[in-house]
Amino acid sequence: MVPEPNFPARPDEFIGRNNQIEAFREVLAQGLLTGRTPSFAVLGDWGVGKSSLLLKYSAICSGQDYAILPVFFSVSTELADYKRFAEGLLDTFARALETSDSLTTRLRGELQKWKLSKLSIGGVSLNRQGPEFFLSSGTAILKHALHDAWRHFIRPAQLKGAIFFLDDLHNFFYPGAQGIALALRDQFQEFAIHGVNYSLCFSARSDYFSDIRSFAEPAVRFYDKVYLSSFTPQETDEYTAAVFGDSVQIRHVSSWLYEKTFGHPYFLAFVSRQLLSLAQGHVSEPERYWPAIFKRLEQEKFRSDLAHVTEREVQLLRDVANAPIEEIGPRELSNQYERKYFSRLTEKALLLRVGRGRYQLYHPLFRLFLKEG
Repeated sequence: MVPEPNFPARPDEFIGRNNQIEAFREVLAQGLLTGRTPSFAVLGDWGVGKSSLLLKYSAICSGQDYAILPVFFSVSTELADYKRFAEGLLDTFARALETSDSLTTRLRGELQKWKLSKLSIGGVSLNRQGPEFFLSSGTAILKHALHDAWRHFIRPAQLKGAIFFLDDLHNFFYPGAQGIALALRDQFQEFAIHGVNYSLCFSARSDYFSDIRSFAEPAVRFYDKVYLSSFTPQETDEYTAAVFGDSVQIRHVSSWLYEKTFGHPYFLAFVSRQLLSLAQGHVSEPERYWPAIFKRLEQEKFRSDLAHVTEREVQLLRDVANAPIEEIGPRELSNQYERKYFSRLTEKALLLRVGRGRYQLYHPLFRLFLKEG
């Protein structure tokens, strides 16, 4: 396996997360029995492998054991409102149907006609052949089109349902966007009530639900939650064996990698890639390559982290890095900062909110960079 820190792991090269995968298989099995597959939320901080896990889930549910159509949709920060979100999701849904092996030639022909009559073109919701031409809201668009697709394509193709994988749902942010989790919950609960087996599996930052107001509490309860963190030492062993080979002389490399990265999947992949390149197959003494690896990490990751923050925000980050403890509150810093700076750096995933009024840098390696800079 070749480490690729800037891309999600391929499903056939996926490492670890056995408990999370088993939980997902149990959910799929429950859906086959009841006709209603529960919805999932995969929560975690930057770089811990949320997208990789969603892609693995997607590959699992499309297998013959489950016959579920996966619809993978990356949520962009450019989405302006819920209507645009709904239109983009439906376009992706149609493409997933097109590429499904379950559709017959006849159904593929009907799908082409359905796309022309039901989906959005040029940002305008069209239904040229029916009375629903007036549909304008995202909720109405999704409700109508997905009910229609269930009758005309999902059931005739003998698919058991569809799961919509929404990657990085926290990117969908506009005035009022806090209610999206509730809107999606209402939408997909309605499908279940009518015997339509559509469900959601989205990824978001670990604190996604903490900002949802009390009116959206039903949305919080609706999703089974999977919290992702860094790899365990055992998962790091598995990753190291996949990259470097499983031999006695390589096993100490795993301990070294865990010591440097704390099992964080992005940094694990980054350091492994650099070690492979620098050591040219002779990785028995990885520490000798660490200065060069850390310098490359500064250039490719940490300096880009600081490229989009203000001088005041950089000073705050350095103050947190030089604090005697990792978790800190705003009042514990020698320099005082308005809370808006903490919020901004949390939005940029450079600070993590680890408790009420408590923050820490997103990784010890970033802390080391700030202290040395």
